[in-house]
Amino acid sequence: MAAAGAGAVAAPAGMFSGGDDVLKIGLIGCGGRGTGAARQALRADSNVKLVAMADAFEDRLQLSLRSLSAQEDVADKVCVPPEQQFVGFDAYQKLLASDVDVVLLTTPPHFRPLQLKAAIEAGKHVFAEKPVAVDAPGVHSVLQTCAEAKRKSLSVVSGLCIRYDGGFRETVQRLHDGAIGEIHTLIANDYRGSIWVKPRKDDWTDMHWQMRNWYYFTWLSGDFNVEQHVHYLDVCAWVMGDYPVKAMGLGGRQVRTDAMYGNIYDHHSVAYEFENGARLFSNCRQQSGCKNNMSAYALGSEGRAEVSERRLEITTDTTWRFDRKVRNMYQVEHDEMFAGIRAGKPLNNGEYMAHSTMLAIMGRMATYTGQEITWEQAMNSKQDLSPQSYAWGDAPTVEIARPGITKFV
Repeated sequence: MAAAGAGAVAAPAGMFSGGDDVLKIGLIGCGGRGTGAARQALRADSNVKLVAMADAFEDRLQLSLRSLSAQEDVADKVCVPPEQQFVGFDAYQKLLASDVDVVLLTTPPHFRPLQLKAAIEAGKHVFAEKPVAVDAPGVHSVLQTCAEAKRKSLSVVSGLCIRYDGGFRETVQRLHDGAIGEIHTLIANDYRGSIWVKPRKDDWTDMHWQMRNWYYFTWLSGDFNVEQHVHYLDVCAWVMGDYPVKAMGLGGRQVRTDAMYGNIYDHHSVAYEFENGARLFSNCRQQSGCKNNMSAYALGSEGRAEVSERRLEITTDTTWRFDRKVRNMYQVEHDEMFAGIRAGKPLNNGEYMAHSTMLAIMGRMATYTGQEITWEQAMNSKQDLSPQSYAWGDAPTVEIARPGITKFV
């Protein structure tokens, strides 16, 4: 399967790249999330091995490899010789040309459409972290690639991990069954503090600096309401069973104003409207010293629900609360992916992972421009945030969006 061409289909269970039952894993993107995903993948199946790793930076790859090799529960499944360690912008291509069956895509979101397309063309099963794009052309690419993955019977499992949580699954099913009647209002909150920043070093080019601090540059992360808040926006879309038709919002840089914070905002507030008139009010903030809250709420004609990691509760004339212990959702997404591969029934989360990413991007479009943005406009946007080239020199110009001045493209 590792050498399969563009027209190949997935091998049946029991036949993998080495001609045996071993599923060989390749990790593309060796940061903290990638390292965690690799450990979960190695724990998901009794007969898997991590055999290849790729990252833009050598030090990130080596740190990840040392960390995984030190984990007692997976260390004996880590076998990545120097010739299977790939570094640079083209590292993913070299890994995909190697002898792997499953790839974990955990690089910055900008690279997801390109790397997902290449992985499916190479005949690999894929775990793709969220979000899956930073602009509309990227979303369209992902949708096309995921349709091709279905045709080729290849897995595409999303890092929107809340959909793999047992408690959320039961709660959302109850809401779909009418537990609170017709849902007319949704609220998505993501209030949290600041995160890491890496001071610029004298020998870094602009591209080095932006890549090391990818979170703070819209072309790489999509802004934090796309990179992080996509989780609870996805929960709301899941609860509603639909996506909004338009959005209007506000946002800006109130605290993170220094140049070290690139060009993303530190707060966004977006009001979305669905075709049936229902509303989704989305608020997110990354400012230290403030009260944190990450949650989603649904209000219906017959009651209300809290759908969050801290509480899963439905209130009508009585109160139902999910209080059973469930397996870790980060682990479950890998468990179910590998089980599907083994059974010859690959999972494909392509549509919702792409559309929920678009939901977050549409909100950013509204906050950056100060205009009402429709779903149709967002999906048809021609704005492509890709750099002119992938090289360790110049990088995209750092322009901070100004509502009312920045134009929708």
